[in-house]
Amino acid sequence: MIMRYLNCFLALLIFSITVSFGQNSKTYKINTIAFYNVENLFDFEDDPLTFDDDRTPNGKDHWTEEIYNAKLKNTAKVISEIGKEVTETTPAIIGLCEIENRRVLEDLVNQESLLNKDYGIIHFDSPDRRGIDVALLYRKTLFTPTQYKAHELIIYDNDDSSKRVFTRDQLVVSGMFDGEKIHFIVNHWPSRRGGEERSRHKRIMAAKLNRQIIDSLFSENPYAKIITMGDFNDDPSNSSIKEFLEAKRKKEDLKLKELYNPMEELSRKGLGTLAYRDQWNLFDQMIISTELVKKDYTSYRFYKAEIFNKEYLINSKGQYKGYPYRSFVGGGYTGGYSDHFPVYLYLIKEKK
Repeated sequence: MIMRYLNCFLALLIFSITVSFGQNSKTYKINTIAFYNVENLFDFEDDPLTFDDDRTPNGKDHWTEEIYNAKLKNTAKVISEIGKEVTETTPAIIGLCEIENRRVLEDLVNQESLLNKDYGIIHFDSPDRRGIDVALLYRKTLFTPTQYKAHELIIYDNDDSSKRVFTRDQLVVSGMFDGEKIHFIVNHWPSRRGGEERSRHKRIMAAKLNRQIIDSLFSENPYAKIITMGDFNDDPSNSSIKEFLEAKRKKEDLKLKELYNPMEELSRKGLGTLAYRDQWNLFDQMIISTELVKKDYTSYRFYKAEIFNKEYLINSKGQYKGYPYRSFVGGGYTGGYSDHFPVYLYLIKEKK
């Protein structure tokens, strides 16, 4: 316990020194913005309109109410701790993917570890065949939504141009974040099922839609503060991110109305958010607009981005030792968390 408080103190001390250097030791507000692929957070009841049969008590996964409640508790625990060692509180904003419906979100924010944080929910049912959606949770004391919309991604199968592929919407939420207008976009781009090359065109189409949304925000305000986050099912170096979304690795390369990807440097260091066949990928990313990278901290700016990969989120034994400690393997509940690590960034602002 002593070590835990010491670590929190050191984290806060380091933060103060790093940001205050050369700036007359000013103090800063700091808030966490996070994203988490929660790995199939389904309720335990059958939805006749989607392919959720496996996640029911009589389905292949034997998804019971007891298991559902355990999954909720674990997911809430993770969310409650993202960025906490610096901010000493839960994220101000968190984007989610692989959630089934509004009910699971309501059950999630009512878990003990999140209940007193008064999270609001923004969610739309998407056309995804499995019934999984994206959503945004926000601390009502910090963020007031003013506009939100689900943008449908219309794509077709490579082998049959008349066959539509139904996938997740891209959720855009605009609002006042502690008095400043910020736009958040939550993504879950098409998977690599069938192979990366064969499925690539789907993610390129997703990138084009995301860029179109971002450009429309820039057309209203070239200095817009935008955070697009999600499970992109591509790494920072893939063409969907680099060429079509046009996210840059270096801050100094940024011009007005462009995007910076702080996750690319983490990827180059060999870090990732999910593992497959002993290879790490960094599909979960936080990408931000030029305005958030400026050094004028009289309004909210980007400080740094991280992967939340605490020890309890890592599998400690067996074939998948070192991988994310997922909640379901081989038709059985493991008691784990997710097959993805969350990602997050800090926004900071000078205190007056």
